[in-house]
Amino acid sequence: MEFIYGTWHWSISGFLIGITMLILTYFGKSFGMSSNLRTLCSMAGAGKFSDFFKMDWREHKWSLAVVLGTIVGGFIAYHFLSNASGVNLNPNTIAQLQTLGIDVPNGKLLPDAIFSIEMLQTPKGFTLLMIGGLLIGFGTRYAGGCTSGHAISGLSNLQLPSLVAVIGFFIGGLVMAHYLLPIIFKGV
Repeated sequence: MEFIYGTWHWSISGFLIGITMLILTYFGKSFGMSSNLRTLCSMAGAGKFSDFFKMDWREHKWSLAVVLGTIVGGFIAYHFLSNASGVNLNPNTIAQLQTLGIDVPNGKLLPDAIFSIEMLQTPKGFTLLMIGGLLIGFGTRYAGGCTSGHAISGLSNLQLPSLVAVIGFFIGGLVMAHYLLPIIFKGV
């Protein structure tokens, strides 16, 4: 059981993702999480208000099983297959977070200084989450998919737009982590 409880090597996860992509390609399907929102909106009748949602959602309902599996799998992994050691961050990362006034997550995935109910109730925290959500929603639609769709599905199918999108994701992440995050959280 220790094998299941511990962190898996990247090659195992990569191999499993590769097998999944081969199966999806064989059946003529593509993978991406953000497209499920369109499917859910189509199921709820959003096609009455916007042509973008006029689609046969029954053809895409298989991908909702992926979302459900992700949620259930994450719950099972966290509550039943965890060794309770939490996340071990690199000491350099911890030092950088502390210089920004962000508390050490102490084994959690997300620091409370950014992702807590208390932070959400502050004007700054609410504004940051709203702007972040709008940018993610706009970016996903503008890029024609999310990181999982482009980086996993698009790159495995050798799609040039996915390569451009993934390069943009990395550049945006680097700019955010090294330049914008210090400006936003300095003195919090």
